[in-house]
Amino acid sequence: MRTLEGKVALVTGGSRGIGRAIALRLAEEGANVAFTYNASHDKAAEVVAEIESHGRKALAIRADSADPAAVTNAVETTASAFSGLNVLVNNAGVWVTGEIGDVTVEDIDRVLAIHVRAVFVAATAAARHLPEGGRIITIGSNLAERVPGPGLSLYAASKAAVLGMTRGIARDLGPRGITAVVVQPGSTSTDMNPGDGPHADDQRALSPLGRFADAAEIAATVAHLAGDAGRFITGTAITVDGGTNA
Repeated sequence: MRTLEGKVALVTGGSRGIGRAIALRLAEEGANVAFTYNASHDKAAEVVAEIESHGRKALAIRADSADPAAVTNAVETTASAFSGLNVLVNNAGVWVTGEIGDVTVEDIDRVLAIHVRAVFVAATAAARHLPEGGRIITIGSNLAERVPGPGLSLYAASKAAVLGMTRGIARDLGPRGITAVVVQPGSTSTDMNPGDGPHADDQRALSPLGRFADAAEIAATVAHLAGDAGRFITGTAITVDGGTNA
């Protein structure tokens, strides 16, 4: 049974990695899916074709999540094109590392703009369209709760902010029957953090399972939260990190 039959979802940063896996899984579950991308039109076109292969409607929207107007426009475009919105997945992200003294003010501004401000802006815009039963799901990181090494202060701070924000959003929108949850992946094999990268062995050593997640495993958690089974989960984080933070 398709758990999202007839629903509309928007995934930010949906052309690759975890975002792509989420967009495809939501389509498999029956949703019509819009997603944003920033650079690669070819990759976006591939995702559109894959979503349509599941018999669902797809829409690729070029938008830089660092631009608040572009984020709002993506939400409005989705709601207009598909006559509504049921699920917002805030996934767009950047990987910026560096120890204190090496991170620049420009780094700080860009990371917070994409990881924090864009989430707030998208949630604000989505709240105007989400009906009872609507979902706001944000991809955070297990680094929000445990930082295992140097150079991660800025990234961890931005993801910790998302958790606090989500708890507040859950309180604000709960009376309308709308939930808000953070999914916190651990090391997941993507272009941004490949499972065969130079630091992969160190990351695997932190997990009791001794491996990276597949992006499809993160997408499965998002699909659970987006469907009927997730209707009583709100104001919290679900960590999917193979036990790294245990």
